[in-house]
Amino acid sequence: MPSIKNLILQGEGVRLDFKKTITSKEKIAKSLVAFANNKGGKLLIGVADDGSIKGVKSEEEEKYMILTASHQFCKPAIEPFFEEIYVDDKLVLVVNIPESETKPHYALDDQKKWWAYVRIEDKSVLASKIIVEVLKQDHLNKGVLITYSDNEKKLLEYLSANEKITLKEFSKMLRCSFRKAQKILVSLILTNVIRTHTSEKGEFFTAVK
Repeated sequence: MPSIKNLILQGEGVRLDFKKTITSKEKIAKSLVAFANNKGGKLLIGVADDGSIKGVKSEEEEKYMILTASHQFCKPAIEPFFEEIYVDDKLVLVVNIPESETKPHYALDDQKKWWAYVRIEDKSVLASKIIVEVLKQDHLNKGVLITYSDNEKKLLEYLSANEKITLKEFSKMLRCSFRKAQKILVSLILTNVIRTHTSEKGEFFTAVK
């Protein structure tokens, strides 16, 4: 593992998040779930958003908050493992969250509702219905070969001429329900033919180059 200082220099990203301290089990559950639903990641507790090392005052308290969140506020439960590393006499608690084999995971919010999250760049983002379907089916689809029907061919032709498409545009193009269009998109994401992107304006899909 790179040194903590080198990790911090990389900045927050898809597999790295900084937390000065743990203030809420709901918020930390969201981060844990987002990493487990992605490729895994690390939480550095005792590091501020700007990368400055503040250190943790009580690692036992922080561990208790994280373990409570991972067992009671994540469904299915998540099993993080911890490392305690001193940097310039300050203690940084490293929380390692492996990629899960039981996706999707859901986090409990303060309204007592369960939501799935994924990690996009340096943020834990609410997973769309399409992403949740991909997470559910991902482990079932290793090595699946896909045969293209006219609908898939239409989509790929469209994406070779245009940069991106939304679910709404695709269902309009096929004159079919959102559900049917969603099913086609999910199968193409799982076979790595198209990619899903989430932005502030919503979700869109592009061809894998």
